[in-house]
Amino acid sequence: MTTSTQPSFQPSSEEQGATLSALQPMYSALVREFVIEASTCPVDEEFATSPESIEHAEAWFQQVDAQIQVHQLRQFLQTTPLANEGVLRHLLLHHMHKAVKSTSDRDKTDFLLVQYFSLCAPSGLEDTDLDLDYVAQVLEPVLGPQQATLPSWLTSLETIMQSAARCRRLSELLHSGALEQGRKLKTQSSARYFEASAMVAFARFSFMIRRIFFRLMHDDLNAIQDGLRELERRGISTIDCRRAQFSAEEPTGRLRMICQSWKVMFHAEYSSGQPLRMLVDLRAAVDDALQNGASKNSLAASAAASATSDDGPQE
Repeated sequence: MTTSTQPSFQPSSEEQGATLSALQPMYSALVREFVIEASTCPVDEEFATSPESIEHAEAWFQQVDAQIQVHQLRQFLQTTPLANEGVLRHLLLHHMHKAVKSTSDRDKTDFLLVQYFSLCAPSGLEDTDLDLDYVAQVLEPVLGPQQATLPSWLTSLETIMQSAARCRRLSELLHSGALEQGRKLKTQSSARYFEASAMVAFARFSFMIRRIFFRLMHDDLNAIQDGLRELERRGISTIDCRRAQFSAEEPTGRLRMICQSWKVMFHAEYSSGQPLRMLVDLRAAVDDALQNGASKNSLAASAAASATSDDGPQE
């Protein structure tokens, strides 16, 4: 799927050349990382910014773009030292200035806007500080100055964010439909996605949803690890985790190691895919084990009390 759009402004040959030159090291690394079939990059130290050389270079970048999926770009940018503020800004300009933008270009732009905002916004930012004006201010180097207003066709974004913010567990967020509703709006937006006001609104929405997701994910992982420690304190070393696609007698020590690895794996992305379902189901399995252990202890205590009463002196 492609959408023909006109960029908000047409960069000069010098600006286009600067963008391509800045991106050359990263794109060359992407080609090596994911073993992409592509010719040698035409941008080098002798790169000229004539219309012909720009056209030749852009054709090479388009060839690589067509073979790089958004999840690969996400994985690469969150592990490479090349992903600084300047590179992210050039990446955004590269995708936004395309005359014909694909669905992949939209998804990459959506990810890059949030990544750029996360890098440039100060740490410790409160949710109350994240209004449209503030997001527009941080994104000004790539979107230009503007008066931030929420497009009428995106008013539901606020409702979706409020629904997500009320979730207290990751399972609630995944079942709330907030992630799917946000993706649906982006898909339905088509060419309107690349309007500056829409990109600001979507960047704010995605940043807030990601923040909610990571908070709930860490809460679940911490709850699982606390539950495993409590089970071990009770002398329980294995639990039934078949619902989470593990064994019927999964060692608690192994589960703690898995949780540590998940903290790293889930750091990069949020989605409703299978690994997250496993995390949700594992917390439910640990909760069940804790509850069943409490129930068994209660039954044992009742039985002991009953036996004592039966054996005691009769009135």
